Amino acid sequence: MAGLRLGPLVRYVDWETGTRATVWVETDRACTVEVRCEGGGAGSAPTFLVAGHHYALVVVTGLTPGSAAPYEVVLDGTPVWPPPDSPLPPSTLNTPPLAADKAVIAFGSCRWAAPPEGGSDPVGPDVLDTLAARLAADPGHDRPDVLLLLGDQVYADETSADTQRWITRHRREAGTGTGAPPDQVADYEEYTHLYDESWGDPELRWLLSTVPTCMIFDDHDVIDDWNTSDAWVADMRATSWWHERITGGLMSYWVYQHIGNLSPDELAGDELYAAVLAADDATGILRAFAERADTDPLSVRWSYHRDFGRTRLLMVDTRAARVLDEQHRAMLDTREEAWLREQALEAPDRVDHLLVGTSLPWLLPPMVHFTESWHAALCRGERGPRWARFGEWLRRRADLEHWAAFTASWHRLADTLAEIGRQDTPPATISVLSGDVHHAYIAQPTWPQGQQPHSRIHQFTCSPLHNSVPLVMRIGFRAGWSRAAKTVGHLLARHGHVTRPTITWKRTGGPWFGNQLMTLTHHGRTAHLRLEKATHTPHTRPRPHPLPRHRPGTDHTSTRLIHITEHNLTPEHPTPHTETRRQHP
Repeated sequence: MAGLRLGPLVRYVDWETGTRATVWVETDRACTVEVRCEGGGAGSAPTFLVAGHHYALVVVTGLTPGSAAPYEVVLDGTPVWPPPDSPLPPSTLNTPPLAADKAVIAFGSCRWAAPPEGGSDPVGPDVLDTLAARLAADPGHDRPDVLLLLGDQVYADETSADTQRWITRHRREAGTGTGAPPDQVADYEEYTHLYDESWGDPELRWLLSTVPTCMIFDDHDVIDDWNTSDAWVADMRATSWWHERITGGLMSYWVYQHIGNLSPDELAGDELYAAVLAADDATGILRAFAERADTDPLSVRWSYHRDFGRTRLLMVDTRAARVLDEQHRAMLDTREEAWLREQALEAPDRVDHLLVGTSLPWLLPPMVHFTESWHAALCRGERGPRWARFGEWLRRRADLEHWAAFTASWHRLADTLAEIGRQDTPPATISVLSGDVHHAYIAQPTWPQGQQPHSRIHQFTCSPLHNSVPLVMRIGFRAGWSRAAKTVGHLLARHGHVTRPTITWKRTGGPWFGNQLMTLTHHGRTAHLRLEKATHTPHTRPRPHPLPRHRPGTDHTSTRLIHITEHNLTPEHPTPHTETRRQHP
């Protein structure tokens, strides 16, 4: 009898009709997967095979707009989800009402899923587990319409002690001498174990079975500094293990994350997806695709767009689509830049809010921004070959690879956002959503007098979901916004012959540290931002809780989401920033 290995994950929900959704699963053998909803709505699909693993992405149709339909997953006629003894509320497919003018969008990045060693979690409570606990305890509580995961869903290069022991056993039993680092994954099979470890977490598993998700990769989904420079790529390709690592990384990303980002219509027109479904074993097909995607980034587009009522999301690939030639460095190649602009400018009368999802922040603390611009100038030879070699050394050790390190791309994104905001019918808000830097903050740009866009434009950075940042970096991120730090940055920019940007920006919130989640609520042309943090709250008396305990020493009865701040992003008269700290029961 077939069993459910991972999932179900609700991925796409159709906001135009309110009648369709997609559900992703991994099973332990070949079978037919059905999703059956109470009150109507169903779908089925046979599994496809990749490297000995079986998957299905089921398109569910016949849903009722504006409903929350409990559903079950059935494999070859046998119900397998929800588990018969589950204490959790039913998983539901939530569809928006027709012509919905409200969307609630939660986002964050960087979820290190390793279980704690010795009974305690070294990086604090997981914000997604804590969100799951809140929703499970109070199913009527407001929940996000969609969860945006902005990179580092798995850490291929920072594995847990449990995973390292599994890797050792796996390589010994398989007789593989890959030469790969013993504490990092090496191939597709080892990537599947990372997803088992992360998505097998019962709290997260239930959350992903009822809240739709959009995902994009960042470097740790493959390796730290992935595609940071041509020199880095050359060094990695010279190793004995990189080819298998990048091939397995892109294959697993396509299976576990990318296909769920696409709508049923996009899937129906996707030649690779059709070939995978038609094959008895799609391993070779997908492997050839991944190898081609690595050597020719133009052969695939990982970026995509989604509409949530009158909110448009443009999720942008800032890793695989880079141009790394030092003299022509670009965060996005010309095709990706054109796609971003076209999607943003399309049908402005139907878009009240524009979201640009990019794992890497566009607006950084000024000190960091000018440091990255300076080192990019060094690397392209502005101060000679010795400084260029120093720049490459510094880039890898300090992770100087955000938008500011791709100076021309930074300016072009600023120009694109301004163009969108100056349309006759501009969005009320334009929000750049990012993660990566293991803290949260809000920044707002200002254009020269007479050039300010009509839209309110913000950079919202929220990270991590479950990770930490060293104290010295916390101090640096705080100091990076200071006037003294900005002065140092200007001196570095002068040394690198870097022209100052025409726009300025200021921090309007943060920095905040800890495991945290931001939520944007769009209603009509209004927008509201909330930041919540997961924290331990000791109780004098144990409280009952519907979620089973997953990790040793992890007690979700003692974790809370704490309100850190709220912002009205579209006030008629802007009000000073205020910060609140309220506990949610």
